[in-house]
Amino acid sequence: MKVAVLGCGAIGGLFLGYLTKQGHDVTGVVRDYQKELLLKEGLDIEGVRGSQKIKVKVDTKLTEKVDLAIFATKINDLELIIKDNLEFLKDSTAISTQNGIRADYILKNFFAPEKIISSIVMFGATFYPPDKVIHNFEGELVLGNVYETKVGQCDQVVNLLSPVFKVVNSENIKGAKYLKLFVNLNNCIPAILGVSMQEAFADIDLARLAIKLNKEAYQLVNKADIKLASLLSYPKERIEGLVKMPLDEAAGLFSKIMTNLSKQPLYGSILQSIRRGKKSEIDYINGEIIQLARDNNDQAPLNTKIVELVHKVEAGADFLSKQELLKGVAAA
Repeated sequence: MKVAVLGCGAIGGLFLGYLTKQGHDVTGVVRDYQKELLLKEGLDIEGVRGSQKIKVKVDTKLTEKVDLAIFATKINDLELIIKDNLEFLKDSTAISTQNGIRADYILKNFFAPEKIISSIVMFGATFYPPDKVIHNFEGELVLGNVYETKVGQCDQVVNLLSPVFKVVNSENIKGAKYLKLFVNLNNCIPAILGVSMQEAFADIDLARLAIKLNKEAYQLVNKADIKLASLLSYPKERIEGLVKMPLDEAAGLFSKIMTNLSKQPLYGSILQSIRRGKKSEIDYINGEIIQLARDNNDQAPLNTKIVELVHKVEAGADFLSKQELLKGVAAA
């Protein structure tokens, strides 16, 4: 299969590098500032699989048709990159890798449901522009279709990706995506502070705030009658257990989990966007909980306040101190 990886930051960089190393015909669609160095020096990947420099093929736009398009941009950039490359994507199978649940609905404006593979990325990576990716930790790549339609090239795609990542099929990808939302729901806290996940959640007060965000979100998901589906590395019972535990007990457990995620500092996708001067995907993560509340005539005061604070930092405000963050959400 001819493969395109559209957006080669943290997750896209791993797809581009590892598939290229496997000998596949892969083109990365990258930013202008990345192209020259990647072509000249290659892509640096470090982390759980060691250090490697991989010679990659990249351009700022596609120049030929591809069979498989792996979309790894932030969700804010998804529609634009599709439109910029549409003439070479018309017959492609498309994979969404974005956090949240909205990417598949954007893809449906350009691809038939039987051409869309919904994915959930459970491995972690950090992008150091323009040409370096840290692969922080392993995890599965969950595949499915939110439209409950069989994808024609699904078997080929699984065969392509299985040597690179642990591929798992999901019969309820929508429920699994909502569960993944809980995994990403706390990225906002280190993003507001400008610190790593480990540094943020070593602090028990911030771990308590994370649990409160999850409790509010879980109540709303439950009220909307959304059936969560387990992920291989994150069973739904884990979030159900955390939100039902006493707050201090849950915060202590959460802190232990988060501080042991990776030996290298782990910077969530929201903070990575902010540091690059880009709009983050907060509106599609915590913002999804706010939308769920609106749809059900309810409110999500804590998630609403957190989104406001992230937007404030995005707009150029200084990162907050712990005390400023806790004071900012105190009234929620």
